[in-house]
Amino acid sequence: MDLRHIPLFTMITRQMEWLTSRQKVLAQNIANADTPNYQAKDLAPLDFAAMARAAGNSLKLKTTSGRHITVGLSAGGSSKVFETKGVINSPSGNSVVIEDELMKVSESQAEFELITRLYRKNMGMLRTALGRRR
Repeated sequence: MDLRHIPLFTMITRQMEWLTSRQKVLAQNIANADTPNYQAKDLAPLDFAAMARAAGNSLKLKTTSGRHITVGLSAGGSSKVFETKGVINSPSGNSVVIEDELMKVSESQAEFELITRLYRKNMGMLRTALGRRR
């Protein structure tokens, strides 16, 4: 079974890719904490609601009445790296604050664990629907 054809799994994959990219950017910030004139960076967040709205017609449910609700989901969008603003620079011109970066790393880790649990739960539901208990 190819999970790329299931919109929810496409969105989960996109979120995991974004979190992986964000961890790389944050690790680069921490690695350059002592580099003169280095500006801290971050990724623009993904908006799941916007991805769902943009999908609109990618998944159509069969309706037998005009009063049924239609649903559509898909993954899309892209992440952009940007320099963080409003951070006080050190005398060397570096804008990395280790405590802030570690908080962002911790938030990303928690989000990754959450999205992984969502993936596992949905895989379990698919297995149950297919008659497989494992």
